[in-house]
Amino acid sequence: MNFIKHYTKLALFAAVLLMASATSCNDKPAEAPKAAGGTGLENLKIRYIDEDSIMANYNLAKDINEAMLRRQNQFDAAQKQRGNEISKFGNAMQQKYQNNQYLTEDAFNADQAKLQKMQADAENYLASLQQSIQNELNQSQIQLLDSIDNFMKDYAKKKGFDMVLRKSATLFIDERYDVTEEVIEGLNKRYNKVGGKVAPAPVKAPETTSKAPTVTTEKPATPGKVDLKK
Repeated sequence: MNFIKHYTKLALFAAVLLMASATSCNDKPAEAPKAAGGTGLENLKIRYIDEDSIMANYNLAKDINEAMLRRQNQFDAAQKQRGNEISKFGNAMQQKYQNNQYLTEDAFNADQAKLQKMQADAENYLASLQQSIQNELNQSQIQLLDSIDNFMKDYAKKKGFDMVLRKSATLFIDERYDVTEEVIEGLNKRYNKVGGKVAPAPVKAPETTSKAPTVTTEKPATPGKVDLKK
């Protein structure tokens, strides 16, 4: 599973689109066009943020991404190690068979059972590791969403904004109403104030499977090849 791609394609700022009760504001508000019949829409105070820029510059998002990369490396290393162990044992079986070193059927069956157990154990371990990574990914998503959502609510209230929109959700909005840099600065100040710590976050599992040799069930038989599934 491509965890990083999944993570970066989140609907991260669904929680950022908010309508807060207007309060006093020193900034001159962005004025919306007057609606027919005069509904007071011209008094709305609206700003917008560039979510891509926030993802690239918010320290929490960057730290989570780095933690995800570390988890990817951990998974890659575990898969490679298990695959190599199985390959080594399977190749040794192949050589023993070709050199007629299996003196009894029981000896052959014992090695075959060991190889099959190694493969099953590896599959279970990698599946468990991948699930652990997925769980951490889910927690990281919640942490990031909550962090931005809570900040934006306080920020909008303090500024007296009725709406803070996502740039990608608009067809056109004047750049004068971009508050992205101010939001990034505020997010990072708050994050650094609490120590800027984040638990390791998950990343993608490798998209390719390792090849692991095994043996057929015929007695005796030449070892064949099977896939080591994640």
